[in-house]
Order: sequence, then structure tokens, then C-alpha cells
Amino acid sequence: MASSTQPAAKSYLAKFEKMLNEKNAVTDLLAKVEAKTGVQRLYIAYGIIGFLSLYLMVGYGGDFLCNLIGFCYPAYKSIKAIESSRKDDDTQWLMYWVVYSVFSLLEFFADLLLFWIPFYWFFKCIFLLWCMMPIPHNGADMIYNRLIKVFFLKHESEIDDAINSLGQKMDEAKKTVTKAATDAAADFVSDSMKGGKAE
Repeated sequence: MASSTQPAAKSYLAKFEKMLNEKNAVTDLLAKVEAKTGVQRLYIAYGIIGFLSLYLMVGYGGDFLCNLIGFCYPAYKSIKAIESSRKDDDTQWLMYWVVYSVFSLLEFFADLLLFWIPFYWFFKCIFLLWCMMPIPHNGADMIYNRLIKVFFLKHESEIDDAINSLGQKMDEAKKTVTKAATDAAADFVSDSMKGGKAE
């Protein structure tokens, strides 16, 4: 078991080191810190990850930091995916946002229970990082294809009917509000004109 996980761990480590040497704003900043301190950027990155992990476990505002991590990088990569000509990266990030949305909805209803889980924001952050990892079968891919897609395909017609029904009710409500506003405006104008004549 341990021997099969070692090559995978080395592969992820190699990908992480390669990512740290790509050209972007974050790696440029790491290069500057590396040049000033003499500490390799890999160890600087480990230090940052360690600090963030500890902060998510015991720091104030862990929920904000966790949600920032779960939103900023995926939003950036989604914009890059939209602007690229490839379709596979669009699908990857659409799956992430569907999973993120479903998780946020479940989290909203389970909020009272989640409050009691120790280090919840740390575990949520690990979950979101797993969902956004640049590997073929990351968390978003697995959760979407094994759970969400199966549920959606099974209930697609019912969901479509509910959405159409809601749309019709909203149209009816809009007509009612518009009519009420028109009637109120007409009454106001009529009352104003009567008041002006009385003077």
C-alpha cells in the first residue's frame, strides 16, 4: 500500500514544484522573496501553506479565508478558461462551480451542526482544494459525475417542470404588481388633479 502511494506523492510534489517555477504574479513574488532571504521558494511555499493551515484551524476569520481560497483561484481560472479556445477547461471549472454551489447550499442548512465540528474551516478548505486540483479525477469531477449528475438526470423533468411553474408564477406576480402600480399612479394623478381644481 505504501509503495503504491509513494510514486503518486512524488508525482504531485513534482507538479507542485513545476507550478512554483511557472511565470505568473505569485511565482514572481516568490522569486523576489527567495532572492532576498536565500530560502528556496519550495520551503517558502511550505511555510505559507503551514501558516494558512494553522490559521484555518485556530485563527479568527477562518471562514472568510477559507471562502476566499475557494473562490479567488477558481474564479481566476474560470476567466482564463472562458478566454481560451479549449472546451475541457470550461467543463472542469463549470463542474467545480456546480459542486461549490451545492456544497454551499448544504452548508447553509447544516450550519448549526457544522459549528460543532473542530477545525471545520481547515477541512472545508482541504475539500475545496481537492475539488480544484489540476488533475484528471479531482474532487469536483468525482462528486459531479457520481452524485450530482446522477441525481439531476434522474429528476431532470421534475426540475424543469418546477422551474417552468415558478417562471409562470413570477410572470403572474409581475403582471399583478405592474397593474397595482399603474392603478396607484392613476389614482394619485386623479387625486392630485381633483385637489388642484378644488383650490
